[in-house]
Amino acid sequence: MNEKTAMNPNPLVQYLNKPARDFTRDDLVKYCEDHNIEMINFRYVGWDGRLKTLNFIINSKKHLEEILTNGERVDGSSLFSFVEAGSSDLYVVPRYKTAFVNPFNEIPTLDILCSYFNKDGHQLESAPEYILKKAHQSFRDVTGMTFETMGELEYYVIFPREHQFQAADQKGYHESMPFTKWEQLRIDAMHAIAQSGGLIKYGHSEVGNFRMDETEYEQNEIEFLPTNVEDAADQLMVAKWILRTMAYRYGVTISFAPKITVGKAGSGMHVHTRLMKNGKNVMIENGRLSDTAKKAIAGYLDLAPSLTAFGNINPTSYFRLVPHQEAPTNICWGDRNRSVLVRVPLGWSLSNDMVSQINPHEKPYEGDLTDRQTVEFRCPDGSADIYLLMAGLTVAARHGFEMKDALEFARKTYVDVNIFHEENKARLAELSQLPTSCYESGECLEKQKAIYAQHGVFPERMLEWIASYLKSFNDKDLRAEISNNEEEIMKLVQKYFHCG
Repeated sequence: MNEKTAMNPNPLVQYLNKPARDFTRDDLVKYCEDHNIEMINFRYVGWDGRLKTLNFIINSKKHLEEILTNGERVDGSSLFSFVEAGSSDLYVVPRYKTAFVNPFNEIPTLDILCSYFNKDGHQLESAPEYILKKAHQSFRDVTGMTFETMGELEYYVIFPREHQFQAADQKGYHESMPFTKWEQLRIDAMHAIAQSGGLIKYGHSEVGNFRMDETEYEQNEIEFLPTNVEDAADQLMVAKWILRTMAYRYGVTISFAPKITVGKAGSGMHVHTRLMKNGKNVMIENGRLSDTAKKAIAGYLDLAPSLTAFGNINPTSYFRLVPHQEAPTNICWGDRNRSVLVRVPLGWSLSNDMVSQINPHEKPYEGDLTDRQTVEFRCPDGSADIYLLMAGLTVAARHGFEMKDALEFARKTYVDVNIFHEENKARLAELSQLPTSCYESGECLEKQKAIYAQHGVFPERMLEWIASYLKSFNDKDLRAEISNNEEEIMKLVQKYFHCG
């Protein structure tokens, strides 16, 4: 076994002794034969952002080879609202690199994510996963770089009230057992996600925890490592499915909804990004954020109003995006500041001897730690269409390199103060604002749709459909109308409780 696969938690990677990106059909057949795999599950994403499933019982090697080679037919109009019933037949064809052993089935089962193809055998232009693929290719063509992302999944666990070891309200950040009750669920889910190919950075309890009547709500988070933007989207999809299934097995409920109740922390899905060239992170130059990174940030900020059309797609999203709640409302960026839309997290470029200071027998680390530097886009939440959000961010990064005044725009939108302090009111007034409703988000998408359609990435008709869908919520003034009506807000929360 080589060094790159020896500690990989994915059993297919270990057994086949190759990275998942190199899996072939013959590899999967061999694994099935040698491990008595009896079932294949095709997984693919519908318009609601959730994984769908098609189960196959393997009845022969020939049958297995046919499944893996030709895929199967599905009804596209039942999966996507923008696919017409008259031409709805689609193929789903497996992407071998996504194969993993199902962590829940008693019958040995291999799960594989699929891509959509049309009747002519071409990838479906409007399929979110294919749009992401096109977005990344156009980014590479324009910049000569690759785009990597990593997501942060925040979620609430909801369970009957307990009375032992209560954490203080809204003080659950990085709590340990027994003050956090669902650490083991999180650990079990992380283990299953890693075995399924997810590259996990860490998990922890989050700030949000509260009690309502006889029910408790506990917020947790799992954060991933940066990887190819297409793979990053795949692993987030699988992770959400695993978390929900794990919670069902535990007898509790999980919600990724952006807002759970009034006055408590909402759940975001922050996305960290980095730009790579020849295997090297180009976000840092001479210990400082590079102009290359600033151009990408300018693209994120310029397209931020319309990026909400992919990352904040139900009315409760905009009850989270309010001032003073560590959720962004202003289109700006800064260092380490959690009130900005794009945050540059603390990096490792200035010091690499911290470990030797407290472990005297260790020598200072001599490797390059600048590869860990990312920038974080903070407005998306669990309602997001993950593939379209990642595609939109990729387009925005590319757009930053196509803007004539990107560096000047980045300079003007940088903030190094708390913009909500009274003495900074003038600076706050200079900044543009994120949309305050789905309706406004749809309007922003209509204004900026040409940028997404450029290079043939997003089909224009699909952008028009998304804008129309968002405007159909008719929520332009909803936040103002019910902001003081807890009963109406809770009705809205319940309606979108299992979004995404």
